[in-house]
Amino acid sequence: MARLVPSASTAPTSRPEAPARDAELSAKLNRLRAGVLGANDGIVSVAAVVVGVAGASSASAPVLTAGAAALIGGAVSMALGEYVSVGSQKDALLARRAAGGHVEDDEIVSPWAAAAASFVSFFLGAVLPMLAIMLPPADVRIPVTVVATLVALALTGAIGAGLGGSSRRRAAVRVVIGGAVALAVTYGVGSLLGAGIA
Repeated sequence: MARLVPSASTAPTSRPEAPARDAELSAKLNRLRAGVLGANDGIVSVAAVVVGVAGASSASAPVLTAGAAALIGGAVSMALGEYVSVGSQKDALLARRAAGGHVEDDEIVSPWAAAAASFVSFFLGAVLPMLAIMLPPADVRIPVTVVATLVALALTGAIGAGLGGSSRRRAAVRVVIGGAVALAVTYGVGSLLGAGIA
């Protein structure tokens, strides 16, 4: 009986570059998704602070001061947290390599790069509520900020969910509800404190 030998066109071929390409794409998508989530944090954190302060005072200076402090403090905090997290992950991977474990070079992420990306994404997200609260006239700045914040949260929620492969609509609704609750609570607390001080 003759043995059939697969021809070159039908023989299975190994593609060692495919897993590496897939891993690189996955890493890029994860970084992009982390950036979107960092921007999301910047939007809701700073919006909650400025709306809360605006609820307590109609003066622009306290709102600007609190918003700037929340923007810088939040961005630095996000960067430090990311640096510590990624630095710990890098140390664990290097220890596994030292112990004879196989670690690819592209698995080792720079803590400084991760911290910088986190800082920038939070900062860019936080700029939106700062502009929304400072540019309009005082009598409409809170509604403008609330609408701008909720629209931005819906967009970042949908983008993050799309990158993660989950439902965009569900993610957008969830993050908008969470953002609306945060804004309502901080505005309410600010109004109560402002009334108490006055």
